[in-house]
Amino acid sequence: RRPPRSTPLYSSAASDVYKRQKHVDCIDNAEIADFAKEIIKENKLQDRVTIIKGKMEELTLPVDKVDIIISEWMGYFLLFESMLDTVIYARDKYLKPDGIMLPDRVTMCMAAIEDAKYKQDKFGFWDKVYDIDMGCIKKIALSEPLVDLVEKKLVNSHICTFLDLNLYTVKVENLCFANKYELKFRRNDTVHAVTCWFDAYFSKLSHPIVLSTSPFSKTTHWRQTVFYLDKPFKATMGQKLTGSIAVKKATSHFRDVDIKISYHYKHEEVDVNFTQMYKLRQVTIFHSFQT
Repeated sequence: RRPPRSTPLYSSAASDVYKRQKHVDCIDNAEIADFAKEIIKENKLQDRVTIIKGKMEELTLPVDKVDIIISEWMGYFLLFESMLDTVIYARDKYLKPDGIMLPDRVTMCMAAIEDAKYKQDKFGFWDKVYDIDMGCIKKIALSEPLVDLVEKKLVNSHICTFLDLNLYTVKVENLCFANKYELKFRRNDTVHAVTCWFDAYFSKLSHPIVLSTSPFSKTTHWRQTVFYLDKPFKATMGQKLTGSIAVKKATSHFRDVDIKISYHYKHEEVDVNFTQMYKLRQVTIFHSFQT
């Protein structure tokens, strides 16, 4: 199995960090930390790299402050699994005033898509299952975003950036938000869903890098997150879909994310005005990879 696209990027960033620093402390609470210790030992790097197994919030580093924090904390839809909380904690406790965050900025983007075939295959199925109406399950299925690859040809609107986080200043409370969006259509088409993705910026490297999970960029294991509309509609080129997207941690499970999106579009005989609730949870991720 090939490593995800982020692996060479982070390897390059880590190499850049390694060249600048006298010592690197690596923290991970997973079993991979044990293998990392063996790799460090086999390559005789104990004097330069220390592996610490444990939760960031529950341990004490062997230094008071650090020059650089590098972490692959991004989840599906950027915020799934709530890993940014830990990075913010580490930044506030250990990063020097002139220290560097990698990545140092992340943005979240949205676009509308046409996706009639997949929507029918995935959700229309429940209208008649062996002559039995299971429409009630269809409503539940529509509330679960799908993490999947979106073909760029399906995108029928311009892109809107609805979140921009500065990793030097962002606070945990900023991760729950409600922001407006506006999508201008590039062609006459049917809107079946909106899709979201993130871009991560590594501007402090010797050679700055942008890791994009856009449908217009190379595929990553993050893919895109698709939110299907309960009521698809016909859109006209040049007209706009507006609304807001509200995101917060789910109370049911700390890793899950609750999302509320409002949809407003009015042109000629088409009048769209509704709000839809979604929940991004682990089972959603699993099912989208199995389809």
